[in-house]
Amino acid sequence: MSHAPQASNDDGTPGDNSSAEDHRFVSGVAMAIIGTFLFASKSIVAKLVYGLGLDATGLLTLRMVFSFPVYLFVWLALKRRAAAKQSAKPISRRLIFRALLLGFFGYYLAAYLDLLGLEYISAQMERLTLFSYPAIIAVLAWMFLGERLSWKIVLSIGLCYVGVWLMYSQERNYAGDADTTKGIILVMGAALSYSIYVLFAKPTMQAIGSREFTSLAMMGSTVFVAIQFAATRPLASFFQSNPLVFVYGAGLAIGCTVIPSYLINEAIVRIGATRTSVIGSAGPVLTMLLAILLLKEPSTPYHFIGMSVAIIGVALVAKK
Repeated sequence: MSHAPQASNDDGTPGDNSSAEDHRFVSGVAMAIIGTFLFASKSIVAKLVYGLGLDATGLLTLRMVFSFPVYLFVWLALKRRAAAKQSAKPISRRLIFRALLLGFFGYYLAAYLDLLGLEYISAQMERLTLFSYPAIIAVLAWMFLGERLSWKIVLSIGLCYVGVWLMYSQERNYAGDADTTKGIILVMGAALSYSIYVLFAKPTMQAIGSREFTSLAMMGSTVFVAIQFAATRPLASFFQSNPLVFVYGAGLAIGCTVIPSYLINEAIVRIGATRTSVIGSAGPVLTMLLAILLLKEPSTPYHFIGMSVAIIGVALVAKK
């Protein structure tokens, strides 16, 4: 087996790159943990905003209002950097259109259905239901891309929905059957929409770069959010809201959207997608703990059992 040559110090003696590699690995793990925690906080912030009288459409609009300038700044900075490089190729209109279309599924439709579902179910139930999207991706890949549906994937799907069912059976004790079912259907729709985005985003992301793609997709989703808001309510309704919703909206946009999106992408580069996804498995657990501590949501042993079963199911999909 061949080995990569060792780095040399200035005097010609063999050097050691292990320190730099260790630092890169540790920083990547830290990024994945912080990003997972910030993403997990989204449901908690949304519930706090709902308590102030704002609905899903208003919250999604606030989120995009505060996050759009950041993504626009990143996009323009990347464009300037590309223009400075003579060899950089311009992004074709076809790729831009594809990124905007994928942004519709991944950052508009999925986000809206998820926030709307949160109006009917607990943050714990929402996070676990949404967490089933890797299993949905496996089924979609089997249906449309001809990928093999192994026994591990089938078992994973079964475990995911056993976990959701266990928590659902308890959720009905604290909310009406109709509201709980409606909320879960909406969040399942969000998981399906996000699965479509993840499944078909990779080729476009590879063609134009992850940061360029993320910025384009997010900016495109802002257009859809603006159209929905303009079609459903007057602009003046924003200024009649509790001023605190703007603080929460900024936190949701920057702290729970922009920062973790870049942290998770960089973590994937540093430690790989598999390790990042395993760390991401802690997301629902973090949401559950935050919901119990901050929102005082009820929780039973069935909640923890359901969460554990679903996480095991997703872990099976994550493993190669």
